[in-house]
Amino acid sequence: MDLLNFWMDGEPRLGARHGAHGTEVLDISAALAAPEFRHLTALLRAGEAAWRQVQSLAAAPPPGVPRRPLASLRHAPLLARDCRIFAVGLNYADHAAENNLPPPASPIFFSKLAATITPQGGAVPLPAGSEQVDYEAELAFVIGRRLAGASEAAAAAAIAGYTIVNDVTARDFQARDGQWFRGKNCDGFTPMGPWLTSADALPNPPELAISLRHNGVTRQRSNTRNLFFKPAALAAFLSQSLALEPGDAITTGTPAGTGFFQKPPVFLRAGDVVEVEIEGIGTLRHSMSAR
Repeated sequence: MDLLNFWMDGEPRLGARHGAHGTEVLDISAALAAPEFRHLTALLRAGEAAWRQVQSLAAAPPPGVPRRPLASLRHAPLLARDCRIFAVGLNYADHAAENNLPPPASPIFFSKLAATITPQGGAVPLPAGSEQVDYEAELAFVIGRRLAGASEAAAAAAIAGYTIVNDVTARDFQARDGQWFRGKNCDGFTPMGPWLTSADALPNPPELAISLRHNGVTRQRSNTRNLFFKPAALAAFLSQSLALEPGDAITTGTPAGTGFFQKPPVFLRAGDVVEVEIEGIGTLRHSMSAR
């Protein structure tokens, strides 16, 4: 099941991809007219009964459910602005190597603001004062139930689904500030989507091909099997000190090939198009724009 948010009459609505090639979207919000079905975050916070109701409808939609062409929809941000996004640094062996750093002994977390999410097809504005805006292809996952002090098995069972993130980063801001927050949280710096693929559709998430294309040129190519810390381990580790809530997301780190380490370095400019593809999920596409 692939769930997404889309705009209709100025409001976000929840949809599920449908059809032989996923080219249609079932309008879940129209079919189930209750607050918990208004958008993805509301659904996750409503609990397992609401989730199962959407699963049943998506698997066997009755004739009256409105169907909309996917290509005609304008995507809305996948998560609400009050969700939390926890990102992990240096979680791929090849990326740690290109940084000339040893593998981390435990996960290194930092935060990204959900208010910086750019939806599928959107444009990321280049921040004033930065000339080194970089890309980072990442697998992300979203929590579906509260986790506190969880085991890896419990954490795995709490993952609602997986999506794609480009952890856009202003490298010069990072160097200038001596820490990561501003360089990771400029407006629009979290392209995410195109949808959430439910965990039951990805039985082996640590074995997914991941790649990034910049203006059609492949810059990153790896596989999530190269993650030091897998999704369940990350959620379990973080839950020991911070309770995770439905709708929270963890983005798992980027492989080698970021623009900073290209020879010569490659940074994002207005008009550039970035596509991040992950096996079993799809392709997140966005552009860069002048502010």
